Amino acid sequence: MSYILITIVGFTTLIGLTGCSMTHNNEHNESTTRTDYTVNGGNDQLNIAYNNQAIQSQVEYDPSQQFTPLKHHKTLANYVEQMALDLVDTLEYESDTDTNINIAVTTLVDLDSSLTKSNQLGNQISETLIHQLQKFGYGVVDFKTTQTIDVNSRGDFAFSRDIEKLSEEQMASHVLAGTLIYRHDAVVVNTRVINAHTKKIVASSRKLIPIYVLNKEDIYLSSN
Repeated sequence: MSYILITIVGFTTLIGLTGCSMTHNNEHNESTTRTDYTVNGGNDQLNIAYNNQAIQSQVEYDPSQQFTPLKHHKTLANYVEQMALDLVDTLEYESDTDTNINIAVTTLVDLDSSLTKSNQLGNQISETLIHQLQKFGYGVVDFKTTQTIDVNSRGDFAFSRDIEKLSEEQMASHVLAGTLIYRHDAVVVNTRVINAHTKKIVASSRKLIPIYVLNKEDIYLSSN
């Protein structure tokens, strides 16, 4: 009788241990399954995030898309003033040794093989630089001023590009010149002040003017 009881207890214990083992294995498999699902789901979400970021990057940095703000208050004069500040910062060092700086401002030209073509933008930048440099206290020579005032039925004129009507004297100690480089969304403007006697560059500036600023002021970029 005791033998039969011991056998039944042992058998019951064995069944209990087997059940615990099966339960533990099932929990382990479920845990593994849940873990695998979480990892796979995380990878899917990560891939979706990368794809969305790549698409957004293509939209933001597509060179064919020209950025144009809906509203802005920038003008060409703002950029020219920054150019003048760059030039003046360098010119201050030379002004310590040369107090008679007189600058002749020339028309900015297209950066091509001839360096003789310009447009409304090149002339307008030059005119604004004359004002900015004079405002900062530097002498500016207007070499287009004639010896006499030409009075006729069309008006009274003091400017000319006829070399025979202009003075042959070299009144300028320095010359301001520059070039225009055209991009799809901006114009790169390089300016420099050159010592007329030594040909040494004593100041320089480089600014990028967005096309939308020029469009706002109806400035034409075609050559004259």
